[in-house]
Amino acid sequence: MKYDKYDLIIVGTGFASSFFLQKYLSKNDSTKKILVLERGYLYSHAEKLKVRRGETLPNSKYEPKWDDLVENFNPKKDWHFTTGFGGSSNCWWGCTPRFMPSDFKMKSLYGVAQDWPISYNDIESYYEEAEQIMQISGPDETPFPKNGKYPLPAHKFSKVDDILHKKYGNQYISQPTARASMATKYRNACMASSTCGTCPVDAKFSIENSGMTIYQDSRVEIVYGAEVYKLEIVNNVARNVCYVKSNKEYKIEGEVIALGANPFFNSNILLNSGDKNPLTGKGFGEQLGVQVLIYLDDLSNAGGSTWVNANGYMLYDGPHRKDHAACLIEVNNAPFLRFEDKKWLNIASFRLIFEDIPADNNYITTSDNKLKPQVHFKGRSEYVEKALANAKEKLPDLLSCLPVEKFKYLDPFPNEGHIIGGTRMSKDAESGVVDKHLVHHKYRNVFVLGAGAFTTYSASNPSLTLSALSLHAADKMF
Repeated sequence: MKYDKYDLIIVGTGFASSFFLQKYLSKNDSTKKILVLERGYLYSHAEKLKVRRGETLPNSKYEPKWDDLVENFNPKKDWHFTTGFGGSSNCWWGCTPRFMPSDFKMKSLYGVAQDWPISYNDIESYYEEAEQIMQISGPDETPFPKNGKYPLPAHKFSKVDDILHKKYGNQYISQPTARASMATKYRNACMASSTCGTCPVDAKFSIENSGMTIYQDSRVEIVYGAEVYKLEIVNNVARNVCYVKSNKEYKIEGEVIALGANPFFNSNILLNSGDKNPLTGKGFGEQLGVQVLIYLDDLSNAGGSTWVNANGYMLYDGPHRKDHAACLIEVNNAPFLRFEDKKWLNIASFRLIFEDIPADNNYITTSDNKLKPQVHFKGRSEYVEKALANAKEKLPDLLSCLPVEKFKYLDPFPNEGHIIGGTRMSKDAESGVVDKHLVHHKYRNVFVLGAGAFTTYSASNPSLTLSALSLHAADKMF
């Protein structure tokens, strides 16, 4: 370590940490001392591609399996995530729709769950800023309010998309995405290979290829292999960050601490630190994803220029959310084929993504191993199950403009890759863990970043919103 004490200590290098650091550096002078503790390592895109091709590299150990890092008490439920430099920006698939304004007002609009302590308007400009940093490709017309245009043009529609967009207008749009529609300074154009977890042409935004120079800033020191497990709290102020590196114990003092690990590890750190808020670790989960294959008569579904070509909002907003969940439709452009002569491409694939609501019987807690949180997921709510039944009922009429032969529903996905909740945002400590600026209600020098802070889940993908929230928090608090 260069210093005995730092002005800011950040845990993690994923979306939440990196966007928070980006804004912090822009708001503070050159004398600040910043330490970043990353439990993983820098495992480059080039190295990942070699491993995907079957090559054995000595540092492929830098990508541990997610289920080796937590104790998962529900073997039927997967929780995929990656550790290492860039966090989940390495494994995400680049889907970046905004939340809808109604997502922040579930209680007041629909009598469900809680309202967020912030509104859509509070973070609209930070959505814009995050979209510029990520160089998002997107359409001019959207179902959510948007003041500016996306940096890159929208991806091209397929034939099915053209028909549905003509019928539904801005309720059916080219998906806003961090998969580049044209080459940028740092990324190539998407080639619709449908292998976005490790993009073969590096078209998808990641912290590594972002062009963000925050980790090269002279104020920033980064330590890899640092597994943070608790904060030392004195009179409700976090003084030291405790971590393990190469089987040795360390602690370092910080004036301000920002936890930017995923919800499992942020909750584990707080619980190990003695956080007595009964909601810490409670109410985590994710959306439900179900794939439906749509067999078409005399319509070849050709065209399209990326993996998820479009988003449909026809089942998203409305008074039905008093009774059952919103559904976002992701229209996949992966190479689905029918093994029938002259009907090879007469098929469309929709992924129906349903929001869920936090339930306290889904919770994260500590284990005998201080580095390894326990994950207890009991199941999904009736709210989401009713939404799936409703979608199956409504979809034939919604797609009546297509020559549909039949629908085939696949089993629900074991995961959506979106771990949400556990440190929910709220107006007070009785209803959540952090305030509207992601500051812990009790430990006022501790930020708890990321999707763990979401008050409710939304049907939309979380990465853009959690990045905007990090920009908002650092901007307002410094």
